Amino acid sequence: MSITTERKAELAKEHGRGKDDTGSPEVQVAILTDRIQTLTEHFKTHAKDNHSRRGLLMLVNKRRNLLDYLKRKDHQRYADLIAKLGLRK
Repeated sequence: MSITTERKAELAKEHGRGKDDTGSPEVQVAILTDRIQTLTEHFKTHAKDNHSRRGLLMLVNKRRNLLDYLKRKDHQRYADLIAKLGLRK
């Protein structure tokens, strides 16, 4: 269920604010979104996997907290990220 190093670097390059940016909220949210989408596909075939479901809920909560932080600090960056990732709102 994890994400490969290459995919992580690709997401950091696409959503990062600088050349070696891996810690900004935009990159973290993009990585979490990718992991959430992977787990969502996993649940289509493994509906009773409750241990992974708990992990999914923790990822969703972490993403929500990062999005709330970004919305408080810089609403324009928040709006751009939501539009770029295709998240609602």
